[in-house]
Amino acid sequence: MNAPVIEAHALTKDFGTTRALAGIDLTIMRGESVAIMGASGSGKTTLLHVLAGIVSPSSGAVSFHPAGEHAIDVTGLGESARSRLRRERFGFVFQQGLLIPELTAVENVALASMINGIARKDAVAHAASWLAALGLAGMEDRRIGELSGGQAQRVAIARAQATGAELVFADEPTGALDSGTSTEVMDALLWSTTGQGRTLVVVTHDADVAARCSRTIAVRDGRIVSAAVPS
Repeated sequence: MNAPVIEAHALTKDFGTTRALAGIDLTIMRGESVAIMGASGSGKTTLLHVLAGIVSPSSGAVSFHPAGEHAIDVTGLGESARSRLRRERFGFVFQQGLLIPELTAVENVALASMINGIARKDAVAHAASWLAALGLAGMEDRRIGELSGGQAQRVAIARAQATGAELVFADEPTGALDSGTSTEVMDALLWSTTGQGRTLVVVTHDADVAARCSRTIAVRDGRIVSAAVPS
């Protein structure tokens, strides 16, 4: 963890008269798992969305540092370029997975690679290997409605990893799960990210989830109020 993977400087974000981010500076190092915590309305999800290039800040800058390449000014990119960055370089896991119910598990995972130009046969084989690695061997042809909540989230994790993303953003990935399933999903998420030398940024309300990360960022009123390493 000796090099930054993403940096934010003086970030602000306004929604009308509401200031969601109020001047945030943040550096996340390669290989870290960083939990962002805060009450509802604190700005934590907005921070994740700005870091990931989903929304643009009102002011400030975000830079992404791919391994072995020049830094990318995320905030200076147009919408199509940011969309490509998200599609090719970042992985995403959301609370409800945002999987396509009409597709099978393996098709959901393979889709991201196919959009990036990988042949269907190769994308499906790669997706199946990720599903097997995450304990879902034999479930490749099940549709999402035929899976448990924890299994569906592991499909979402496999999808986030299938393109080789070195930085994964997770927004309340265990928020809809019971405690036992939450532990299993975090096991899978950490193994597939920091366990492979990748970086994880996770927004969570769950102190147990945050405690498993290498660093916790507390956000209140759009500002970082602490950046603690769990004891």
